[in-house]
Amino acid sequence: MTDSFVAVDIETTGLNPATERIIEIGAVRVRENQITETFDILINPGRILSSFIIELTGITDEMLAGAADTKTALSEFLEFIGEDVLLGHHISFDYSFLKKNIVNAGGSFERLGIDTLKIARAVLPELEKRSLEHLCRYYHIYNAHAHRACDDARATAELYLRMKQDFYGKSEETDKLFKPLPLVCQVKKESPVTAAQIRYLRALLEYHKLDLGIEPESLTKSEASRHIDKIILNYGRISGKD
Repeated sequence: MTDSFVAVDIETTGLNPATERIIEIGAVRVRENQITETFDILINPGRILSSFIIELTGITDEMLAGAADTKTALSEFLEFIGEDVLLGHHISFDYSFLKKNIVNAGGSFERLGIDTLKIARAVLPELEKRSLEHLCRYYHIYNAHAHRACDDARATAELYLRMKQDFYGKSEETDKLFKPLPLVCQVKKESPVTAAQIRYLRALLEYHKLDLGIEPESLTKSEASRHIDKIILNYGRISGKD
């Protein structure tokens, strides 16, 4: 039985870790079934947030303007979690974003994890929905700010403890759900955008009077290439240049 772990949650600009960015990381340390410490950090994603994300999270561009860069935030996060088991609701989503960004920064991120969504699907099959919001309502868990990373991490930790209290020890199969397993996510390190790409992308934007809504410096090499190709396809090259 796992009674010590770190519950993790992130907020992002979208759902695809290959193209979207982390804007907040929250974590809650649990020792012997008690919350002992919290971690929360906002991250400047280098792009403008969509109205949907602003409405969903309450995080605004103004809040992120002076926030930490991704590399700094990840360093502080890794220091906080140490080698602890990770807990999350649909943890593969959070892990995929975190691992991609950590690998791109030159690090490695292999962890054991527990998924409260997987547990809920197995032990509460009668529920129509098993989102964190609905499970908190079912268990009367107070979540002060849903879709904010630290609050959701805290709610996830409390959800795990409540489900463990209700279902752990009922059967060998059920008990396996509460034990950590290796988190699996295959990612490749992406090269950062080159100086030449930044210059050309900025020139294209200026020439066609476009606003990308993204800081070119925050892109990877492949992302910059995709943006350049898309602009050229839709608007054409800079006159007089190859």
